[in-house]
Amino acid sequence: MKVFFNQLFDYNFYCNKKLIETCSALDDIPEKSIWLFSHILNTHHRWNAKLMDKEAEYDVFQIHEIKNWGDIHYENQRSSFEITSNADDFEKRIDYENAEGRLFTNTVQDILFHIINHSTHHRGQMATDFRQNGLEPLQLDYVFYKR
Repeated sequence: MKVFFNQLFDYNFYCNKKLIETCSALDDIPEKSIWLFSHILNTHHRWNAKLMDKEAEYDVFQIHEIKNWGDIHYENQRSSFEITSNADDFEKRIDYENAEGRLFTNTVQDILFHIINHSTHHRGQMATDFRQNGLEPLQLDYVFYKR
């Protein structure tokens, strides 16, 4: 399971890094894409914090300056690898509150997969936003990454 999640987080890191590089080179980044990528970073951070039993530093919809994306992204990746490296039981249940204060329980495995899936979902929305703003979206499909 550790190898599987490390591979998925490597893929996630690659995709986000490509988007950071692309957006950093643009003169005008669509506002919705800035919002979406900030949300990707925040959510990854917040789930890592839950798994590490720490307080989150970012709000779910906090906007970050593009110049800070790389550092936040790197720290998210480092924390995720720390989680996967130290996990003895991926079926361990984690109790947490959502943003509205409701209590839930999910396994470590479920949460880790959610981080990846959530990021992929919003990168897809960014691809649409790029196209709607006359920009060419990046090819970030997993199978292309694995080639």
